[in-house]
Amino acid sequence: MIKTTQVLHPWHGVETGKNAPEFVNCVVEIPQGSRSKYEIDKASGLLKLDRVIYSSFHYPANYGFIPQTYGDDKDPLDILIISSMTIQPMCIVEAKVIGVMQMLDGGEGDDKIIGVAANDPAINYYENIEELPKHFFSELRHFFEQYKVLEKKTVKVEEFGNKQQALGIIKEAMESYHKLFTEEK
Repeated sequence: MIKTTQVLHPWHGVETGKNAPEFVNCVVEIPQGSRSKYEIDKASGLLKLDRVIYSSFHYPANYGFIPQTYGDDKDPLDILIISSMTIQPMCIVEAKVIGVMQMLDGGEGDDKIIGVAANDPAINYYENIEELPKHFFSELRHFFEQYKVLEKKTVKVEEFGNKQQALGIIKEAMESYHKLFTEEK
């Protein structure tokens, strides 16, 4: 008899984290430096190639989602994970939340939580978004406002919010997930 292992869906089977929302588990979809836009397939839990970015831009940070959250865009809440190293897709990373980038993608709200890899001593001392170098914000804004231009799509970065604002967004997304997926109907 062959023994089988059941693999849990990354969005639903990975916990948000025992110290959430201050520290959250993240599932990496896109490694820093990639031009490939990967995203979790909601039905299967596998990683799928959504597209290759139409321009020569590359992701300025590791990009993924916070499991067991549900954002305003009807997806798991996005997170940018700052690390001194590129992190492989489908890796679970604990991140310390330090802020949020609020943006509109095609006119719809699409928050991006910003965190630092908790187990990376090169950057885990950051406590709040205001401590990051000013150029980091310019680079993020430029990437997200320009990477879809050749697709004739519009993205507008509205503002960068602090840690407290980010924690509130995560709490709301955790509550929305719980109401949608775990409460009895």
